[in-house]
Amino acid sequence: MSSIVDGLIRSDNPDLDFAAGRRPNGTPTSRNGPNRQRSSPRPYGPPSESNGALSDAEGFPDDEVVGIRGTDRNRRQDPMRREVPKVADQVGEKVAEEFDNFMENYIEDITLSGAPPSSAMTSDKYYIAQIHGLRIYNLSTLYVDFQHLMSLPNNTLANAIANDYYRYLPFLTRALHNLIAKYEPRYFKEHRQPASASSQPGSSVAGNVTSQAESMGGKTTNQQTDKLFTLAFYNLPLISRVRQLRTASIGKLLSISGTATRTSEVRPELYLATFICEACRSVIPNVEQTFRYTEPTQCPNATCGNRQGWRLDIRQSTFVDWQKVRIQENSSEIPTGSMPRTMDVILRGEIVDRAKAGEKCVFTGTLIVVPDVSQLGLPGVRPEATRDNRNAPRGGDAGGSGVTGLKALGVRDLTYRMAFLACMVTPDTSTPGQAANQQMNGQANNILASLNQTGTSDPQDTGDQAQDAYLQSLTTAEIDDLKQMVHSDHIYSRLVNSLAPMVYGHEIVKKGLLLQLMGGVTKVTPEGMQLRGDINICIVGDPSTSKSQFLKYICSFLPRAVYTSGKASSAAGLTAAVVKDEETGEFTIEAGALMLADNGICAIDEFDKMDLADQVAIHEAMEQQTISIAKAGIQATLNARTSILAAANPVGGRYNRKTTLRANINMSAPIMSRFDLFFVILDECNESVDRHLAEHIVSIHRLRDQAVQPEFSTQQLQRYIRFARTFKPEFSPEARRLLVDKYKELRNDDAQGGVGRNSYRITVRQLESMIRLSEAIAKANCVEDVTEGFVREAWGLLRMSIISVEKDDVEVDDEGEERDRDTDSPMADADADGDGDGEGDGQLARDGERGSQQPPQKRKTKITYDKYMSILNTLVRKVNEEESSTGEGVEHEELVVWYLEEREEEFSSREEVEAERELVGKCLRRMVKDNILMQIRGEGLVDGHEEREDEERRIYVLHPNCAVEEM
Repeated sequence: MSSIVDGLIRSDNPDLDFAAGRRPNGTPTSRNGPNRQRSSPRPYGPPSESNGALSDAEGFPDDEVVGIRGTDRNRRQDPMRREVPKVADQVGEKVAEEFDNFMENYIEDITLSGAPPSSAMTSDKYYIAQIHGLRIYNLSTLYVDFQHLMSLPNNTLANAIANDYYRYLPFLTRALHNLIAKYEPRYFKEHRQPASASSQPGSSVAGNVTSQAESMGGKTTNQQTDKLFTLAFYNLPLISRVRQLRTASIGKLLSISGTATRTSEVRPELYLATFICEACRSVIPNVEQTFRYTEPTQCPNATCGNRQGWRLDIRQSTFVDWQKVRIQENSSEIPTGSMPRTMDVILRGEIVDRAKAGEKCVFTGTLIVVPDVSQLGLPGVRPEATRDNRNAPRGGDAGGSGVTGLKALGVRDLTYRMAFLACMVTPDTSTPGQAANQQMNGQANNILASLNQTGTSDPQDTGDQAQDAYLQSLTTAEIDDLKQMVHSDHIYSRLVNSLAPMVYGHEIVKKGLLLQLMGGVTKVTPEGMQLRGDINICIVGDPSTSKSQFLKYICSFLPRAVYTSGKASSAAGLTAAVVKDEETGEFTIEAGALMLADNGICAIDEFDKMDLADQVAIHEAMEQQTISIAKAGIQATLNARTSILAAANPVGGRYNRKTTLRANINMSAPIMSRFDLFFVILDECNESVDRHLAEHIVSIHRLRDQAVQPEFSTQQLQRYIRFARTFKPEFSPEARRLLVDKYKELRNDDAQGGVGRNSYRITVRQLESMIRLSEAIAKANCVEDVTEGFVREAWGLLRMSIISVEKDDVEVDDEGEERDRDTDSPMADADADGDGDGEGDGQLARDGERGSQQPPQKRKTKITYDKYMSILNTLVRKVNEEESSTGEGVEHEELVVWYLEEREEEFSSREEVEAERELVGKCLRRMVKDNILMQIRGEGLVDGHEEREDEERRIYVLHPNCAVEEM
């Protein structure tokens, strides 16, 4: 039918015969024949739109009317119909060839890498073994160690890739395709790569209509989810800061370090699109998308002039996983007085979800320029570069007209910004202050585990699985060092001594911090209830007792730790805030400090300065380890599996030993019960301690790092703790029984107003604290069973943390006679150290001035708790020895005289001896009242209320309820 129409048209219009390439005699002219010569050396101009006959017999080739079939005379000529020679990037071809040779022939040097023979399974060639691993593990990313490229005799390839990474990326990918097709042809055939525009550098988007046979191997049945084989580089020699990135870095291979603050959901990105022309149904395959939705410029069909009507064929297009991560400058890299810079990082393919919010990561890739979508969507005038004509004269003769038609030329939009296209994400394990470095030892047979690309271990995994996964990421030398640490003696105390070496002393606090780094075992009941395994610690103390130093050390030691200050933190900033997304306009959740510290530690300084409303916000996070929010139409429960390390100053600045812990810190009872351990650090005067502390500080200022030489380095400690956390110890039957007994003991003391008097109540939470601490001690020793010794150690820590400074001064009754002694200075000031020097021990302390009108009350003598316990322990020991040896008690006078003889060296005058004798008599009466001793006179007990003439003949024996072993 079309031939008939063509014949009619051509018979009516002989000019078209000539225009279509026919001479008047009917013989067709050869358009591409060997005799064809260009009539002029000038470049091709626009086609002529004249319909008349051409004046020149030969005519200019670029003046031919393209409408061969006469359908559209005025249509512009299809640029792809000309035989334009394809421009080949010779340098790129050379780079691809060199890279192909490198990957095919590189053999790992085991002595340099320190790694075990990695590719013994499949091949002695490092990257060939990795290619076989792609099929085994069903992966699509080949990981290239940049140090391998730099170790080549000629650094040309490494420099070319580093300086022009984005230019050579299609060639490098093509070399990878050739290698996979060579060594794993079946796996490559299952996921054939359609020929993208980037792999044919000379072609334009519109002209990318090569036949399917010419492409790298047609479409497959799973076209949408085809694996796009890509390269990932790591171990670059230099890691840049976010603040240093400039436009000069665009297109180069870079590594940047930053903290991920927000991650988007993983979405499909259109990578290679197949379009169908709405006008003529032509199919345009493999249109590469350049960071935005890119349609073909023109339909390739000669008879169709479509430029707008396109329909995306989803079934024949290829999609790839896509994620955007917002990273922020590391806190240690922010200059003085500056705000932290942020940048968007684009992740594709298999490296999505490798960076979690709150983690410090090293991203390797290149800097790109993308349209700023958030600015394009804003109402009002778009920012653009235009000429400033405000001061120009009105007349056209004085330069006012200038260059016209700026709108037609296209105004330059200022709506672009830089983003980072990453091909590799690795965790940044360097501590603040150190230069970020990336020294990873990839092992070809298990590349993901050796590069820490497998993510955190699953809580449901057994200990053996988690240990194997962690050991695979270590080199042989590191494994040997770890074995030596695990099998050495007294590792628990040696680890404590190596923790925070710059802080002098405080072994008890360091012990608690080590157990917090280890953590207990998180358990899930059959009903789905989660039992917390993280340990919360609160450090309370006087100023200048290195509380904040502990917090800073933990945050620098642990890769996933967040440091905040209580007064500068709000409830939303600690938990989660609902913000409006700048691109989509929808409400999203912005992670707070507790969410960012998930599976880590959140250090909160100045905890006592927090508002009570903000303290309430972390109740749920501390016990249930979740954060529930219901704001702006979002209802969600988020994980906050974090340990909280809080530091607080006492009320009034210094700790008051005469009041309880509860009265010293500004905290509610519910939040106090959620802390497993309280450490009270007092700034006491002690000559030897002060001298050693001063020497330690002076040597640190003078020698810095040489001043302290801990047994284990920070890297050794980090490796040991990561390994120890994989253990999941269980209680032995004896340990379970001891646990119950110790809890009952604490509970009884609390109920009787004993050791824990006036403190917060001992609850089931303290029992769970003992369980967690026992498990953490077992982890620190790298054992699978919790023994009785571990339970006793945990009980001692808990008892010390709850009770250590919660002792009031002890009141001992007078005998009833009046004593006029001045009690201006309390006993605690004289005997704070409990050394029993006797100075002021007999002083009386008034309960308070009631007023001169009231009758005089019975006065009480107050002594410090330490002084009272010192007297009590000495007397009980003597009574116990006499009772064990003779079976009888000790008389009153004999016991007092023996005590005074024991302390004879402490007295300097007769008055002090008399005051001490009097005090011991009062303490004995208090001990009888507290059921520690019993008085026996004659046949039975002495009645405490009856008058006694011969008081000296009283005999003391131990009360049956007295626990001698704890005295």
